[in-house]
Amino acid sequence: MTTILELKEKMIRFYGKNEVFITPVIKFVVAFVMFTLINSNIGYMKSISRMPVALILSLGCSIFPVNCMIFLVTAVILADLYALSLEVCLVALLLFIVIYFVYFRFSPKHGYDVLLMPVCFHLKIPYVMPVGMGLLREVWSVFAMICGTVIWFFLNGVKENAPALSATDETEGNTVSKIVVALNQLVGNKELYLVIGIMAATLVIVYIIRRMSIENAWTVAIISGVLFQTIGLISGYMLIGVSGKTIGVLIGNVLGALIALVIQFLFFNLDYSRTERLQFEDDEYYYYVRAIPKAFVSGSEKKVKRFAGKGDNGERLTKKQLAKEMDIDEDLLD
Repeated sequence: MTTILELKEKMIRFYGKNEVFITPVIKFVVAFVMFTLINSNIGYMKSISRMPVALILSLGCSIFPVNCMIFLVTAVILADLYALSLEVCLVALLLFIVIYFVYFRFSPKHGYDVLLMPVCFHLKIPYVMPVGMGLLREVWSVFAMICGTVIWFFLNGVKENAPALSATDETEGNTVSKIVVALNQLVGNKELYLVIGIMAATLVIVYIIRRMSIENAWTVAIISGVLFQTIGLISGYMLIGVSGKTIGVLIGNVLGALIALVIQFLFFNLDYSRTERLQFEDDEYYYYVRAIPKAFVSGSEKKVKRFAGKGDNGERLTKKQLAKEMDIDEDLLD
């Protein structure tokens, strides 16, 4: 454990010294993952669904704020959907307008969360996001999570219905049918409402518990959130008649719990064995404070003590003088 704590402190110091270089790299990686996923799943406009374009866009995102990345990702998605169907593109445009209103109104500083939600859904580990955000974010970050979840379900539904949506029949009935199919990915999707409800409740539960003045608050919050999310999703899927989700929910929540414990170690690792209770006062109040120190290990420092072969007057040291300087028994030098 000491070695791990030392490694953690080294990582923190390294990031602090090189933040100006590391942050653009992180933005580039997130942007590149997003554009790659878009190209591989809904890359209907071939002219922009290429690796060089993804690299150029990712480089641009690395030097701009994260909200600019969201605008670029939106533009690429709309271009791909336009290549698929004008009707779907219009529905998506209206959806993004609503999402932007909610996002910029309630959680404009949580752009990474909006982007990471679809990525986690694609990797089959979306369950880590409510728990992780409940540990690290404010309670209103739930709106960023909802925005990312809605985007994922809409785009995944469009992908599954791409053959019907790409039909070239321009009759009025077919146009209305495409709009209905696109809207049904949101309006008639019971799974979307279930996932949003359970994940939002999980985030709030984790947030409330981790702020309580109890020992191991973050651990209790993680366990409570994972259990609620697992039971809630499995029960919900049974109620709406969706099968084949139980194993995925169980495995996803176990992985989410492990990732959440890593987050706790990195951001909230406390040493409860050294808890102190303090009491002090000012002119108006008495204060009763419980202070819990962070688990911290400073890097080991090597001390090298040099012994000269000669004394201050230039003469060679005797065995007795050397033993005294080394603070050892003279007999050990025999």
